[in-house]
Amino acid sequence: MAKISFLGLGVMGYPMAGHLLKKGGHEVTVYNRSAAKSAQWVKQHGGKSAATPREAAQGCDFVMMCVGNDDDIRSVVYGDNGALAGLKKGAVLVDHTTASAIIARELHARCKAIGIGFVDAPVSGGQAGAVNGQLGIMCGGEAADFDRAKPVLDVYAKSCALIGAPGAGQLTKMVNQIAIAGLLQGLSEALNFGKRAGLDIEKVISVISKGAAQSWQMENRWKQMNEVKFDGFGFAVDWMRKDLGICLQEAKKNGARLPVTALLDQYYAQVQARGGARWDTSSLMNLLAKD
Repeated sequence: MAKISFLGLGVMGYPMAGHLLKKGGHEVTVYNRSAAKSAQWVKQHGGKSAATPREAAQGCDFVMMCVGNDDDIRSVVYGDNGALAGLKKGAVLVDHTTASAIIARELHARCKAIGIGFVDAPVSGGQAGAVNGQLGIMCGGEAADFDRAKPVLDVYAKSCALIGAPGAGQLTKMVNQIAIAGLLQGLSEALNFGKRAGLDIEKVISVISKGAAQSWQMENRWKQMNEVKFDGFGFAVDWMRKDLGICLQEAKKNGARLPVTALLDQYYAQVQARGGARWDTSSLMNLLAKD
């Protein structure tokens, strides 16, 4: 059993922290900007809550966090009330936020300077993966830090791998998001084509999902896409635009050409303009079905 704190109780962090306590048997303290969410988590799962990241981190072996973006990370890690001010030497900070490789390398350097380990560990699998403890976790960092953290990460992981040096986890998540966006546009166009051709889409999917066109997105999103209903589930368009923005910024630095990704970012901006900021990312179908 380890002493762990979890910072950020959003749709991903809330169930992940719960697994650490209920499934992993760890001693867990949570922190969230909204104290009400922390109180709700403690009522549901047990454990403790803290008023600041520093208080949550004190005495912990591991601090896990899953917040919004680079600025959110800095707000909970740095400063007098930040997690680094409370962490003991030899502890490991694990960041599950989907953020830039820049912040990952920055955090690694800051942590190493004060004797704290760091792993950037963004996740894939969506809310369902977090709830079911079946996340794909892609990690960057030093092998020794990863090896210490992996038994904890395995509590809510379907797969967990060290990809490379600090920042490699975030770069891998960018690869993931680029691939997903392209898949969703292809699936949107395919389903829209099939509907306009008068085909029974359920029968079509029953066949093509068993062949080379199969994907997680097809199997888990085709029904909502066919019905053109995107509320109340999945990964929000706002967050995908944030992620694609990170991908495009990184591409400018490494010279990668992302013409389709840049176009899809514009498509998602159109979805936002239609009131779909909180729709699932499969809502690219909306632009085709209602043109």
